[in-house]
Amino acid sequence: YESRRRNLVSKTSTIDVLFFLEPSDCAKTSDGCDWIDLGIGMNDAMGNRQWCCTEDAMMLKMCASDQLGRMIVDARKFNGEHRFLSVPAEGNYEGSVAYPVMTTKSGSGQYSLLLANCNDYGRDVRISGEYVYKNKGGYLPGDLFDDWHFLMLLTFAYGSLLFWYGMSMKQHQDSTIGIQKWILATVFLGLLETFFAVTDYAQWNRSGYRSNAIMLLSIFIGIFKGAIARCLLIMVSLGWGVIRDSLGEQMKKIVFLGLFYSAMAFLRDVAEIIFVEEVHVLSAETEEEIYDVFTVFTLITAAIDVIVYMWILDALNGTMQYLENMNQTRKLERYLKLRLILLLSILFGLFWTVLGLVNAFMETAILKENQDWIIPGAWAANFFFILLAIAYLWRPDPNAKQLAYAMEISSNDDELGLEATTTGTLSPDAYGDLHEEEGTMVNKAVIS
Repeated sequence: YESRRRNLVSKTSTIDVLFFLEPSDCAKTSDGCDWIDLGIGMNDAMGNRQWCCTEDAMMLKMCASDQLGRMIVDARKFNGEHRFLSVPAEGNYEGSVAYPVMTTKSGSGQYSLLLANCNDYGRDVRISGEYVYKNKGGYLPGDLFDDWHFLMLLTFAYGSLLFWYGMSMKQHQDSTIGIQKWILATVFLGLLETFFAVTDYAQWNRSGYRSNAIMLLSIFIGIFKGAIARCLLIMVSLGWGVIRDSLGEQMKKIVFLGLFYSAMAFLRDVAEIIFVEEVHVLSAETEEEIYDVFTVFTLITAAIDVIVYMWILDALNGTMQYLENMNQTRKLERYLKLRLILLLSILFGLFWTVLGLVNAFMETAILKENQDWIIPGAWAANFFFILLAIAYLWRPDPNAKQLAYAMEISSNDDELGLEATTTGTLSPDAYGDLHEEEGTMVNKAVIS
């Protein structure tokens, strides 16, 4: 009988399909859940794991004879869904699971879908198709719902900032300076990025399919926004709109650096998408090549970021030193605020970086299954508040051009003479209406 059964089993292959919840107390640990505790597989007397019901497993009484060639599933422990599909040993065959919809009442959490071909004597089976998860709120994965809501909030914040800054520029259009146009462009790109990200999630949640066009558009806009933001910080640190009205040849270098960063970051993200989305159909060699390409572009973008940060710090120190030497107290005050904001943002970023590392490498993760979005969300919020601070410090006002062109001098005669001697000569009408208070701005200053 056993010989006939083994002969029968050898002629067919059974594909087991299991869908089950992994408890939260083990799902976020470094080792993950032990599926044997969940009723999948079994340990022999020596502690060796056995997932499939083989002849050896039958001899050890780990499974019944009617389970030969199938997954070992303990019905007393397993609380998920179990389907199977039998494939004949010969001939062309196409089939599907009789009841493909698998439902669960186990609640929110991390679920796993397992497919197995356990027949040692069976044929190789190629499985193709797609699987779709649907939550009670739609098709969007459960761990992305809070991220979706956060992106909605961020879209509203960008929209509000764009409205305020755009209306202020229109109101004071005669005194608009170049740096304000770059700020407005960065805010607009931030709005577009979050809008398309929200649209991407909405499409995914409604239909169950993610639009590659919308996703790639959101990624590209985000990369371009990041490039412009880096250029903007360099321009601000160099004193554009405060001690100079033009950056001259340095503008070409800044624009080139931004475009080069955009190209490298886009190639990096495309390589990552291919690696993650197509990993199940790529050969091991192709997978390794794509990962190497991703690593190269990641290192290049990291090197560009180092260059940008060093340039920002060097330019910021130079600008502040110049303003201090020239006794430009009002302008220096603006840069002191900017430096404080940047330092706070760095501390904020370090905190979330450490939290991310601890969450990734601790035996038990700090964040729950649906909270992984918090760390990238914190970085997005950090970026927005830096941009908000810069927009406020360089906000449009009737004296924006005068601040960029004018030199601040004291009403004290001795200090006034020193200013003229040190920096050059002032035109006769430069003194305008000087007030008694020290530190008043003059309307025009011609410096030789």
